[in-house]
Amino acid sequence: MKHPFISKRYWNNISTPMGKSVGLAREYDDLINLSLGDPDLTTDQRIIQAAFKDAVAGHTHYTDSAGYMELRQEICNYYQTMFDHHVILEECMVTTSGCHAMWLVLETILDDGDEVIIHEPYFTPYIQQVELARGKAILLKTYEENGFQIDTKELKKLITNRTKAIILNTPNNPTGVCFSRSTLEDIAKVAIENDLIVIADDIYTAFCFQEPFLPIRTLEGMRERTITIGSFSKNYCMTGWRIGYVLAPPFIINTMIDVNENNVFTAPSISQRAALHALQMRNEIQPFIVEEFKKRVFYAYERIQKIKVFHVLPPEGSIYLFVNIKKTGLSSNQFVEKLLREAHVLVIPGNAFGESGEGYIRIALTVDVDTLKEAFDRIEKIFN
Repeated sequence: MKHPFISKRYWNNISTPMGKSVGLAREYDDLINLSLGDPDLTTDQRIIQAAFKDAVAGHTHYTDSAGYMELRQEICNYYQTMFDHHVILEECMVTTSGCHAMWLVLETILDDGDEVIIHEPYFTPYIQQVELARGKAILLKTYEENGFQIDTKELKKLITNRTKAIILNTPNNPTGVCFSRSTLEDIAKVAIENDLIVIADDIYTAFCFQEPFLPIRTLEGMRERTITIGSFSKNYCMTGWRIGYVLAPPFIINTMIDVNENNVFTAPSISQRAALHALQMRNEIQPFIVEEFKKRVFYAYERIQKIKVFHVLPPEGSIYLFVNIKKTGLSSNQFVEKLLREAHVLVIPGNAFGESGEGYIRIALTVDVDTLKEAFDRIEKIFN
């Protein structure tokens, strides 16, 4: 909106299709919402009750500026147990969500005009997050025919004297693709050769359906040049708690703490306690969550296979499917509009995730199988 009271940076419309979908979701009483990646599962009651007890016991104050030491230690223990990777407390900071972590990281590392390479299709906020930190987003396209894997030959072509970092997201939102070990090793080699930082947006680590998750920071030579962003939102169905963390070299963490003093100072104490209990109880809580979303993803995949004008890669990870709808002859926006008006099913157009997403839609598997069945029954009436 253009107005003298509003910063000129925001005079042009910066709303995203994901943000707009919130309003669209209220248009029909029988609407099936497959747009936002907000799991329908409520946070496990054991986490809620434990956090409630902590609140009653007095955990309602500011915490250490890096986060509760107990939580940070539990995060370090998690990486040791899961990946045989040693992390020290000084490398860990708790943040107010993964999105806050990404802004904080970019604000900490970027000088004006520094370039950050982002692979398409990408999580929608990345570009604006880079620009908020006065950086410049450089886009690297990936393609379905290559399994949406990053081609490091193309990556190298984008590197300039101003390149500072590469944002890496696997399992990927929106494609659901998991980067292979060979892809990660090739990216690591490029980062080391060109003295670049890799910002690993590791949000869907629990949802790897083919191979176990491999953090790029565990590869040789990458610990000192990787900034890992983690979150409890999807892995533990805790979106509303707004709690995440960063792993990075201590000098970066220390600077992030200084920057954050002028932002939110610390992550919410109650959310930190909930995250602590989530990690401690993960072996009891997480398997059900993962299995439930795996069941949904593969059910949707099977239904999509039966619709002749659709195509989708076999599920690898995340809680999404990125569906090729080019055979319908509709653009991504036209398809989403038609689906909403005629089937009362809401999805996100693929071009919301970059130009290479045109001709696709993203389906978030955030409803149960019975509801998915109803959604695909409606979709088949239109497109079969």
